Amino acid sequence: MKDPLVELTPGTTIPVAPAILAARRGIGAAVDDLLAIPDAALEAAWPWRPGDPGDVDVRYGFYRVHERIEEAIAAIVRGRAAVGEGLEVGPAVAILAAATAARWELHGALAGLSAADLDADPGGGEWTVRQTLGHIVGGQRAYGWYSAWWLHRGPSPEPLPEKPGDASMPELPDEDEEAAGSPQEILGRLGDLVDLGAGRFAGLDELALSIPARWSGLPVSIGFRLGRWGSHIREHTIQVDKTLAMVGRPTTEVERLVRLIRASQGRLESLVFGRSAAALARSFTDGGSATAVLESVGAEVADLADAIRRAAGTAR
Repeated sequence: MKDPLVELTPGTTIPVAPAILAARRGIGAAVDDLLAIPDAALEAAWPWRPGDPGDVDVRYGFYRVHERIEEAIAAIVRGRAAVGEGLEVGPAVAILAAATAARWELHGALAGLSAADLDADPGGGEWTVRQTLGHIVGGQRAYGWYSAWWLHRGPSPEPLPEKPGDASMPELPDEDEEAAGSPQEILGRLGDLVDLGAGRFAGLDELALSIPARWSGLPVSIGFRLGRWGSHIREHTIQVDKTLAMVGRPTTEVERLVRLIRASQGRLESLVFGRSAAALARSFTDGGSATAVLESVGAEVADLADAIRRAAGTAR
């Protein structure tokens, strides 16, 4: 067995739609530019609109990026309200949306952190940020693997096993392995698991979501386990915040502003996550689509952030 998440779930993987990847690239490039700006440059002038004699400051530029993503959220909500979604967007999709929102909120919590920040020891036997991240990644992998195992078992008339799995299930990687590398590498590992999990479970119907399972030894359903993905990431995002406070690592204003942008990104992606490219291309009554919204917002915020960074006098 190579990967229980793939081997034990039916059908093909729904890939992350190209428009979602385009938005991620654009927002990611914007964040990289904005994180290069020091707090001291936030009051520098930024000529927001060409030809407008008035300036705003660089600080507002961060909010403008946030606002542009929020505009994209409104456009998708408004467009979808009139035409709805196709039948291929099943009940599991809304559950999985919380996981991707939480994933980008975690990105925001880690904005600007170095590998040294991850390894700072809070003392008292508390986890470092790196150890917490290893647990988040390991937990996400386990949620995927063992949700797949319960799903494969199906609505069996046999009593619910006390523990999932059997001799054919591989051993999970050690959490130290999951935590290896830079912050970006660890977040990439988590992101791959969230994306793959959504691609395997997004097609589940109500019957599949109701299949009995366990969580922490308690009887639950597959749907409950999928809903735990987002709350588990959020639970330990709070732990990251507490650890940074314990080690005395202050959060800069720029980092706080970037966290706001990442949270907006999570809200945006929660509206489109787990959906096929065809579902996102469904036309709104105004002729637009979620695909068009995602592609435009990614490109526009990347350009905005580049201009903001240059106005701040910050080299790339």
